[in-house]
Amino acid sequence: MFKPAGIIPALITPFDAKQNIDEPALRQLVRRQIEAKVHGLFCLGTNGEFFSLTEDEKLRVAEIVIEEARGKLPVYVGAGCITTQETVSLAVRLEQMGADALSVITPYFLTFTQQELIAHYRTVAEATRLPIILYNIPARTGNSLHPKTVEELSKVPNIVGIKDSSGSFDTILQFIELGGPDFAVLAGADSLILATLMAGGHGAIASTANVFPEIVGSIYDLWKQGELEQAELSQRKLRALRNSFALGTLPSVLKEVMNEMGLPAGESRLPVQPLAASAKAEVRSMVERYKEEGVVK
Repeated sequence: MFKPAGIIPALITPFDAKQNIDEPALRQLVRRQIEAKVHGLFCLGTNGEFFSLTEDEKLRVAEIVIEEARGKLPVYVGAGCITTQETVSLAVRLEQMGADALSVITPYFLTFTQQELIAHYRTVAEATRLPIILYNIPARTGNSLHPKTVEELSKVPNIVGIKDSSGSFDTILQFIELGGPDFAVLAGADSLILATLMAGGHGAIASTANVFPEIVGSIYDLWKQGELEQAELSQRKLRALRNSFALGTLPSVLKEVMNEMGLPAGESRLPVQPLAASAKAEVRSMVERYKEEGVVK
């Protein structure tokens, strides 16, 4: 049985000056993650701007990431859409393409009952043989997966885990308790990676790993080795980066940090605007501090 674990970067989708997918840049960024020895790759998530991509663009991004991974590590692909029918269609295509697992965000725009969410996930799970990771991010979707709902869905054979981006550690604890030992609970809030691991979780799908793959990966590796103080030091190094995300609309700050470091992130897709000059100056200052501390080379 496929069991998600470790640090899985939530990859950005780089765009060129014409707002098209920058395919060479995407390949470069994926190779950088593989060289950093992360534990998986996750594309078409929130930081990957899945909401701004056409279905053809989603499939192309997935194709590139799968090609570059070459079976060296598992590729998780976001398949969630507003309707069940769209989600099933995309899930089937991604399975045919060679994805290793699917992340399925809750439907969004409308507010759904827990029974509607259960029926949605059951239908998607029945349509594919791939392992499915539930994706709970209520601040963005307006829909929250309740712990008892997750407990029920954890009994579906190919629903193997959940990424929780609620920011609530208590919610993570309930998912761990109710999901059982074979159900993988992954932190989606990067400030909770170590706490989630220590509580019995299995890892994280982490946006900060776009910037610091080795550091974020070391949180998991050091925790596994029992080096908790060192793992905590790695966790703390993410704080300034995490705090900077408030400077702009997601994922503009993350991309600006990467651009400042010489990584080919490009701009976010409109209507998300580039950062204001003052925010760019703050990002530049933060990156310089990281360089002075030896965190960024």
